Amino acid sequence: MSVGIVLVSHSAKLAEGLAELAAQMAPDVTIMAAGGLPEGGIGTDYDEVVAATQRADSGAGVVLLYDLGSAQMTAELAVESLADPSAALVVDAPLVEGAIAAAVAAQGGADRQAVSEAAASAGAPPDLTLDDGVQEGESSVELTLRNDVGLHARPAAVLVRSIAGLDAEVTVRLGDETADANSVLALMALGARQGDRIEVRAKGAQAEEALTKVKDLVDQNFGE
Repeated sequence: MSVGIVLVSHSAKLAEGLAELAAQMAPDVTIMAAGGLPEGGIGTDYDEVVAATQRADSGAGVVLLYDLGSAQMTAELAVESLADPSAALVVDAPLVEGAIAAAVAAQGGADRQAVSEAAASAGAPPDLTLDDGVQEGESSVELTLRNDVGLHARPAAVLVRSIAGLDAEVTVRLGDETADANSVLALMALGARQGDRIEVRAKGAQAEEALTKVKDLVDQNFGE
């Protein structure tokens, strides 16, 4: 059971396309598109948002994201009309980045509040830090990316999902920059491409398991 996601947009095509993209990174999460008017025009439809929110809730609650101000109002009204309004949260977040971050968090088993926080934090610049070398207590492995697209959207999401729930702090280094391996957007911001050599570092009780999982993914080209 995972948190559901509803994408509220003035455009049906925008909502549907984004739902399709997010589903590539979170195949087990229910992601509903609620965009456009019933007759096909631009706008938001209250009844459609209510229905989408109800369909998205499998018991773990729902997070709603929106594109523009009036879509926020529609989403909030829809939540207020639910039998249990506390089961859904409307989040102020960039729609595309927020949807991706929320979907990956939900796929990893995060609760409703954590999924909403992942979406909201997607509006901040990716958390990249300058490399300061392997720290005491860290283990590391160097890997060469062989898959076609490197650490772009889907491979980054697969990596994040693989280490979710492990008792380990994991980072990925490319050149002089280091990214938190729990953030899809940070991993994508590294710009790691096919042929690049990355260093994966981990510390914690399950550090070695985390490194093994990432190495296996790279060796298997992230399932591509």
